[in-house]
Amino acid sequence: QLPLVESGGGLVQPGGSLRLSCAASGFTLDYYAIGWFRQAPGKEREGVVCISSSGAVAYSDASMKDRFTISRDNAKNTVYLQMNGLKPEDTAVYSCAAANTLLVPDLCPLEPLYDYWGQGTQVTVSS
Repeated sequence: QLPLVESGGGLVQPGGSLRLSCAASGFTLDYYAIGWFRQAPGKEREGVVCISSSGAVAYSDASMKDRFTISRDNAKNTVYLQMNGLKPEDTAVYSCAAANTLLVPDLCPLEPLYDYWGQGTQVTVSS
């Protein structure tokens, strides 16, 4: 069983919305920062947004702040990424990752420090 499983991707028209889910199994997310990353065809993977174990949010790109919202429901062991106003350039495989931050609950770590990764979910924005 995979430690992280993403869902909620799909095909959406420009301007549309999607809500991605990142569900953890086999461990509790309470002490983990969760990051969302994306990789478009032919491009390097890039960070989108992170939520620390304490609930602090850090966006990799300030321009995403108005359109993307991250939240966590520790009771459901799930983190969500609400994406509004989607643009064709948002087309990518979106993956979530978890980093144990028990000792630094406000931390959103750099990409290499994440412990678990999901397999990703495809988001395609096209008319």
